[in-house]
Amino acid sequence: MISKLTNLLAEKKNRDLALLAGGAVTLMAGGKVTPVALFLAGMKGLEDEWRKAHPDFRGGLKERFAVSIEHYDATHQHPTNRVLHTVGIPMIVGGFVGMLGAPRFSPPWWIANGSWTAGWALNFIGHGLYEKGEPAFATDPLGPIAGPVWDFVRLRD
Repeated sequence: MISKLTNLLAEKKNRDLALLAGGAVTLMAGGKVTPVALFLAGMKGLEDEWRKAHPDFRGGLKERFAVSIEHYDATHQHPTNRVLHTVGIPMIVGGFVGMLGAPRFSPPWWIANGSWTAGWALNFIGHGLYEKGEPAFATDPLGPIAGPVWDFVRLRD
């Protein structure tokens, strides 16, 4: 088991994804600063890897975000997955804000934790059962930001 984990973490992308997972675990355990630090470290590492994989990309933040929105849209084509994300993404965002803002382990914190967990479950069900692909953040670190924007734009249309 240890050797499998060691082999898995030998790849930088997997270490960065592990930082994101660690952020989720520490957030759900009541952390405030540590989860944010882990999320930022994981996203920075994934962005560095994305830039290495796309050496011809020369745009600024606006162009980079446009690429991320296109990628997000391309990885969310199945209608059921889109519905699950339309419901799940606001639950994740609200849960994240709630867990950071509410006193640890208070009733509002537990509600936020449940919202966060249920939202992620909906998104993973959408990818696993319908889209049959990995979440956008696994290949594009701006996915967690692009997702809510994509969702909001779709709701407006």
